Amino acid sequence: MNPRLEYERRLAQWRDRIAAYDRRHLVVSNARLAAAAVIALLVWLAFFRGAVSPWWSVAGGVAFTALVVSHARLLQRLERAHRASRLYERGLSRLDGRWAGSGRGGDRFLEDHSYARDLDLFGRGSLFELLNTARTEAGEATLADWLRAGTGIDEVMARQVAVDELRGTLDFREDVAVLAAEGDVSRTGALAVWSGLAPLRVPNSVPAVFAACTVVTLVAATLAIYDVMPWSFVFGWLFLEAVIVHHWRRALQAVAERIGRPAGDLALLGDLMARIERERVKAPRLAALQAALATNGVTSSRAIARLTQLVSWRESSVHNLLFMPMTAALLVPEQLAIAINRWQARYGPHVVEWLRVVGELEALSALAMYAYEHPGDPFPVLVRTGPVFSAEALGHPLITEAASVRNDVRLGGSDPHVIIVSGSNMSGKSTLLRSVGVNVVLALAGGPVRAAKLSLSRLVLGATLRIDDSLQAGHSRFYAEILRIRAIVEAARGAVPLLFLLDEILHGTNSYDRRIGAQAIVRTLVDAGAIGLVTTHDLALTELPAQLGSAGVNMHFQDRIENGTMVFDYRMQPGVVEHSNALALMRAIGLDV
Repeated sequence: MNPRLEYERRLAQWRDRIAAYDRRHLVVSNARLAAAAVIALLVWLAFFRGAVSPWWSVAGGVAFTALVVSHARLLQRLERAHRASRLYERGLSRLDGRWAGSGRGGDRFLEDHSYARDLDLFGRGSLFELLNTARTEAGEATLADWLRAGTGIDEVMARQVAVDELRGTLDFREDVAVLAAEGDVSRTGALAVWSGLAPLRVPNSVPAVFAACTVVTLVAATLAIYDVMPWSFVFGWLFLEAVIVHHWRRALQAVAERIGRPAGDLALLGDLMARIERERVKAPRLAALQAALATNGVTSSRAIARLTQLVSWRESSVHNLLFMPMTAALLVPEQLAIAINRWQARYGPHVVEWLRVVGELEALSALAMYAYEHPGDPFPVLVRTGPVFSAEALGHPLITEAASVRNDVRLGGSDPHVIIVSGSNMSGKSTLLRSVGVNVVLALAGGPVRAAKLSLSRLVLGATLRIDDSLQAGHSRFYAEILRIRAIVEAARGAVPLLFLLDEILHGTNSYDRRIGAQAIVRTLVDAGAIGLVTTHDLALTELPAQLGSAGVNMHFQDRIENGTMVFDYRMQPGVVEHSNALALMRAIGLDV
């Protein structure tokens, strides 16, 4: 299935629906105005002229209420149609390479991460912005967590199977994206906070006392209606009842009031849960997510529907002026509050798990979207012995496929453990390092990669592609770099093998110190079992592979001048670069050197 053609077809369908909904919206709006005018006329005729029965006014009110309910549902469908159309408009923008800056880049996830800035994982034009189709804070946080840290081989393989299945379920992914945008599905939002609150401790005797009071009130009122008992006794009993339930009435009112906004979010979440529960899935990870939505045999959507009903009944019993005196006398609001409190005690602890399911499903859907839009990108082969990174035709996923130049990169196993990459300015060295790093992030998140083939083991990343000085910390650029390198060396001694990406290593110092320092650092990393790439302008560093033997190799990027213009082919080739383009670049921009 061609992603572009399918997106264009669905976008046209949703735009047709929006146009139809707009026409119906206009008709219903006019009908509501007309109905209001007719009701006013009927009230005037019934109560001021006596020309018609008052029941006609009641019938008009019922009809107007039906129009209001129908209009609300129509507006909801219209809003959902707009969200669906925006989903495919953004999809076409991604396919056209016009997506950067149009979505949420997740800048807040940059903090306290060692290589997110180096690899453009978050921010404008980042990998996160490209992938992020999540519409909830929980979904965005889950996707960010997966990009910020790799995981075990078994977990990655489970995600791959789930992503592969979701890739073909475009209808399901569309529904999830549209429904998830309606509520506040957040790890820290009002719903999550409410679910974490301790329910009110209500002794078993309290519901029994409330029920007994209700029975007494009904009996007393019935006897008074048939003149068996004077109404003064009934009013006296109601006063006594108010005294009996006074303490718990206030406490239960607080229980009911704090469900306010979370009740609305839960109702919207219930629609999303119901859609997830209906989907037929095969992947074990997806089946496990569905199973997590059931508690003691009751699905989350049914449980949420029950709570929504309780809240709705209580709101009606409190705010309906016609029935409020009766419901207050019968303690209906309090008994419904007890039922709400029981719901929170039983299902509240599971709400966090439901939010986790939504977040994980949105993260899987985001990776599935990328897989659907890039059918030529395969899932990587995961190997349990490492360190290994072996890629054929490796490209950068943030560069359009038409502009991307691919290279083979093989590290670890029987291949060299270190590649020293020399080359001129702008020849593609840094882009190669970012291509390696971003594809490792994608692979260990569970997604497909931009390569013809990729095999890799579990790896942790260390990078020095984007390092700045710090006035606040009093660190120069060179000092900040060696601090980062120290952290990378420490990470190389950890349990998971390291893949290092060192760009223009130690270029903030003189050539002599750079050569000695870089050679020592790289040898330390290799001795610790790490693999990686080092780029350099300093050809003295290209002597390092000879010292490492088969563990190191020199590669380079070439450039040439054609008609006074620098031309790059971005192809990595064996050996050491034979010239520099620095002087040529200075002359090209008009400097007299």
